[in-house]
Amino acid sequence: MNFSLSEEQTMIRKAVRDFAESEIKPIAQELDEKAEFSIDLTKKMGELGLFGMYLPEKYGGQGMDTLSYIIAVEELARVDSSQAATLAAHNSLGLGPIYQFGTEEQKEKYLPPLCTGDSLWGFGLTEATAGSDSRGTKTKARLENGQWIINGSKIFITNGSSDISIGSTVQTVSDEENGRKEFTCIIVDKGTPGFKQVAMHGKMMWRASDTAELYFDDCKVPEENLLGKIGEGSKIMLSTLDNGRLSIAAMGLGLAQGAFELALNYSRERKQFGQPINKFQINAFKLADMATKIELARNLLYKACWLKDNHKAFAKEAAMSKLYCSEIAREVADEALQIHGGYGLMKDYAIERFYRDQRLLQIGEGTSEIQRIVISRYIGC
Repeated sequence: MNFSLSEEQTMIRKAVRDFAESEIKPIAQELDEKAEFSIDLTKKMGELGLFGMYLPEKYGGQGMDTLSYIIAVEELARVDSSQAATLAAHNSLGLGPIYQFGTEEQKEKYLPPLCTGDSLWGFGLTEATAGSDSRGTKTKARLENGQWIINGSKIFITNGSSDISIGSTVQTVSDEENGRKEFTCIIVDKGTPGFKQVAMHGKMMWRASDTAELYFDDCKVPEENLLGKIGEGSKIMLSTLDNGRLSIAAMGLGLAQGAFELALNYSRERKQFGQPINKFQINAFKLADMATKIELARNLLYKACWLKDNHKAFAKEAAMSKLYCSEIAREVADEALQIHGGYGLMKDYAIERFYRDQRLLQIGEGTSEIQRIVISRYIGC
């Protein structure tokens, strides 16, 4: 077994860490406070080559492996989950389905501009009645005279409504007979008549990322905007979520690493009873446990990436990584805030934001409960 990163992966980690420290960290608190999505930071991430990292160069990507991409997400989340969410959702949920299931014409049309950072793309799956139960989808599409006519709505769609969000891939019910639904995915461009994108506000976490509601009122798109084949919606959705779990796991891992470092640094500076608080065994043990959990989480996630990059089955490990990294993010952020004491509850300290941001990780892209169901099925329960 070789646990060493390649020279390229090491360079990516350093480049993204430097970017996050110099460009994101100074304004992360302000963006969070204002709940402001930053087009400027998004474009800078594009200039750094972070969008479409794993896509072939012919489509505007960097041609890198999965682990390189995951390291980039991890390093962003170490500083700010909102920017990591923008990158992760766009690459995994936005670009992924088009690259995996699109026609050559669709790939050539959509992928190159979506690799620059000038444009973002959403994946419309979740609805008011379709969260953990994706088959609860009620948004419908019917084919008439060479056009798909879509009616319905989506909610909690990352990258769905910013000024540079140029469209979304949408799961619809294209047929329903005898209680059985046929699911089909359709590409919907911004500006399509009947398509409305509405930003959601008042979030507890990821306040500087774009979250949207999407509405379809007799929304008409060309027949050729079909993604994959009619009836392949569930297949596309499940494949997309398998890959997306790796990036959410990376967000949990990065957040845990960042929270741990905040706690470690604070414990060295904060003095009580005449000495730094990291000299007290209770705090030293907390920090030792954090470091151990983060190491385990990183090894599990990187193994899942290795499996994917070597064309081996990785869905079980992806679910395990998403579950474990999300849970570790919660545990580490909680203990890190405890070490900060009362100061950790104040917005002047970054750990307050980390504590809020981690909470979505056990919910988004499949709850921790759903991950356990997925894993239990893989192990034969």
